[in-house]
Amino acid sequence: MKQDGSVIVLVNGVGYEVWLSGATMENIAQVGADIKLFCHMEANERGVKLYGFLTASEMEFFKIVRNIQGVGPKAALEISGIGPLEKIQAEIEKGNLKFLDGIPNIGAKKAAKIILELSGQIKAAQRVGQKSKDSFEQDEAFLALLNLGFPKERIKEALADLPKEMPAAEKITRALRALGQ
Repeated sequence: MKQDGSVIVLVNGVGYEVWLSGATMENIAQVGADIKLFCHMEANERGVKLYGFLTASEMEFFKIVRNIQGVGPKAALEISGIGPLEKIQAEIEKGNLKFLDGIPNIGAKKAAKIILELSGQIKAAQRVGQKSKDSFEQDEAFLALLNLGFPKERIKEALADLPKEMPAAEKITRALRALGQ
């Protein structure tokens, strides 16, 4: 269910309100369709909020922007949703303040501060996005074993020798045997 700036995502019968950038809102499918979001949770004295992103690198960039003093979560969400990181990086390298026009509560002074602090930090977000695509962390068996409480490194060792095309249930069974030794 889409609302103003957020969607309700049903996960196993539980609805979670996830805040999205305007660009992400436009890119998501129809109501009722399956969606895959990378989420970041922030908890403070006012409550708990989930912020959703279509890519891991977009989420990592949100975290970087969010750590800039004076930039709130809504502004960071909109900045991270402006476009692909390559485009944002190019604008930052040019020192172009205008690409932040239209983002609420971001004036010229704050835009200059954001660009100054972001110089060089986008490459780190891109590396994290690439790493997550290549890692085990997208594997259903890896996630199941992680939820059972096994350490990431031991899971990776147990799954490393198994074929990627093997069904998840078989991978989990074999990995549990290896982890039990």
